[in-house]
Amino acid sequence: MKLKALAAILAGATTAILAAPAGAADNFVTLGTGGITGVYYPVGGAICRLVNQGRKDHGLRCTVESTGGSVFNLNAIASGDLDVGVAQSDTQYYAMKGEDKFAGKPSKDLRALFALHAEPFTVVARKDANVKSWDDLKGKRVNIGDPGSGTRSVTELVMKETGMTNASFKLATDLKPAEMAGALCDNKIDAFTYVVGHPNASIKEASTTCASTLVNVTGPGIDKLMKSNSFYPSATIPGKMYTGSDADTKTFGPRATIVASTKLSDKAAYAIVKAVFDNLNDFKKLHPALENLTAAEMLTGNTVPYHPGAVQYFKEKGLMK
Repeated sequence: MKLKALAAILAGATTAILAAPAGAADNFVTLGTGGITGVYYPVGGAICRLVNQGRKDHGLRCTVESTGGSVFNLNAIASGDLDVGVAQSDTQYYAMKGEDKFAGKPSKDLRALFALHAEPFTVVARKDANVKSWDDLKGKRVNIGDPGSGTRSVTELVMKETGMTNASFKLATDLKPAEMAGALCDNKIDAFTYVVGHPNASIKEASTTCASTLVNVTGPGIDKLMKSNSFYPSATIPGKMYTGSDADTKTFGPRATIVASTKLSDKAAYAIVKAVFDNLNDFKKLHPALENLTAAEMLTGNTVPYHPGAVQYFKEKGLMK
């Protein structure tokens, strides 16, 4: 996404980190997102923009912060450093259960507000690296995701299910999303993984700046992974979305979700959900990854209980019994 478009989306959403701690006032919420070149940041900005437009009615002010992504956001919500965050449905599940990156530290107070777009596990490779499948990454220089991100968690899970470790690669890097396209096109890495909604700015940058292509992520190991984890359905990235990838790309992936905790007041949760659902047509126009969303679909994919404030809105609108 171009910077001008991003700025437009974030209009009305304060991006500064305020001195007051999260939850310090019932009329102020902070929403954790992800890297500025990903989908979470502009989508979080879109949510805050809609919330802030109705501030005269509900008195709530929403600000958005760029963060390390899903794992960071869920930990920050649990500690009270964030009120609301964007998180993958898989990391949401692990945080609630105290598994994977959250081993021994279950966050039983997590509550869902609503779901967003699908997030296919995406592999982008230089064409001259001759990577046609996931297994072809062996011996290559691969960026496996920023520590603390959902991308890193899923990449490590894929590695485990396919018998790979960091040693399987010539080089395993942990660049942030904003650095990946540049590293690929500067020939510092051969490929990068990314769990993200599409279309995505970093992938568009890579596909237009240098010869690159999307890679199918399929096979027995992936089939086993999806069978064991119901929140990882198969996914398809449409062909011709990016330069150099004319055919559909077959993969899998979670959904993006909006998560809070029981610390968020019912009033605030209701206002956030209402701001998005009452203005759903406008919301869908604020980023291409959102354009096919439906209200019913936004109540699927969550793996933690819904927040009472969200339930109140959904019942009023007949979206939930």
